[in-house]
Amino acid sequence: MVVRSERIALSDDEVDRIFRALADATRRDIVRRTLTGPASVSQLAATYDMSFAAVQKHVAVLEGAGLVTKQPQGRERLVHGNPETLRRAQALLDEYERIWRGRVARLDALLEDD
Repeated sequence: MVVRSERIALSDDEVDRIFRALADATRRDIVRRTLTGPASVSQLAATYDMSFAAVQKHVAVLEGAGLVTKQPQGRERLVHGNPETLRRAQALLDEYERIWRGRVARLDALLEDD
């Protein structure tokens, strides 16, 4: 299934990748940090109690989900948060909320009729 509205078009695979990536607290923190400004993987790794390789794997998962991008700068690769992917995920959640609120409104209307 492909979820479509005026603002989004996400395949099931994209939705799965995004929310699977965001299911981990370390990855959510990396996204949060890189949305406020770019950081190298080394800078990110320095703040976690895990190996550099483990942080690289987290960044790779985020990159695969489109939540971050890496850009070379000299010998380093800077990680940048991708707000557009978050906007698309938020639009999906907004669409689900709209559906849910519509159902609740219809239920309220049915109950008022009795």
